[in-house]
Amino acid sequence: MAWLPLMVQKPVYFLGRQWNGVDIVNVFTLVAIHLLALLAPFHFTWSAFWLGVALYYVTGVGVTISFHRNLAHRSFKLPKWLEYFFAYCAVHSLQGSPLEWVSSHRSHHQFVDTPNDPHTPLKGLWFSHIGWILDYRKRFGNYDGKLYNVGDLKKQTYYKFLHYTYPYHCIACGVVLYRIGGMPYLVWALAVRMTFFLHVTFSLNSVCHIWGNQVWDTGDLSKNNWLCGLLAHGEGWHNNHHAFEYSARHGFEWWQIDITWYLIRFLEIVGLATDVKLPTEIQKNRKALSNKISSMEQEGRFETKVK
Repeated sequence: MAWLPLMVQKPVYFLGRQWNGVDIVNVFTLVAIHLLALLAPFHFTWSAFWLGVALYYVTGVGVTISFHRNLAHRSFKLPKWLEYFFAYCAVHSLQGSPLEWVSSHRSHHQFVDTPNDPHTPLKGLWFSHIGWILDYRKRFGNYDGKLYNVGDLKKQTYYKFLHYTYPYHCIACGVVLYRIGGMPYLVWALAVRMTFFLHVTFSLNSVCHIWGNQVWDTGDLSKNNWLCGLLAHGEGWHNNHHAFEYSARHGFEWWQIDITWYLIRFLEIVGLATDVKLPTEIQKNRKALSNKISSMEQEGRFETKVK
């Protein structure tokens, strides 16, 4: 199992650090959406609940298939109209613009589990879960908030448009939901849905680097966590992902449910998803932790015989 010989660092959340307008807006937005979600017991209707579930999958899979596997890792290709559609669904998850999300995630893989990891576990569970969101300048690998690693997306007008307007799309969604179904729709289909999926996504950064099991030699703390796998549409098979970042499939075993992969596979079958990347068996054998342990044991026995 991977081990990092670094001490947990105590981050500075509030006093003693500089704040900018983005940080203040993020704090206000997170508090507001959580408070609104607390009204759920007082505004429950079945129609609002099931609409929230439906939008949970639409916007959640939008994040996993678009922001993550398509844009951040280029695991497959889609026609532009479909690529942009999934990105727009993802925007309504309230997880930032495509440029911000992809930049932060690419920095995570570049500096995984080191001090420059945007949500490094070295600063504790709270920081890796949600504390990192409160410091905009440190969310992209300590590059002072500059989106330095998404030049491919900056070239596309559509993603630049979403970068500057994404909050307004979420607000518009809230207005539409309220006009259609009043407070029940606003609370359940917007606030509860967003709050729940935000914490599910944050858990990939925190829980999946602490609890679970490792089957691949990744050199970091990534873990496969079955609960996160279910709730995050397949993203919780996190050790699998860190072993093969380019893979469009995260749940390699039949029992590792990966809703996002099922959709990608369907799109591939009908000819919409192309250049779908998957690890080969040879690559898997090279990364398998069990093979490495077995090899080390054999080397140990050999050394013992020599002595």
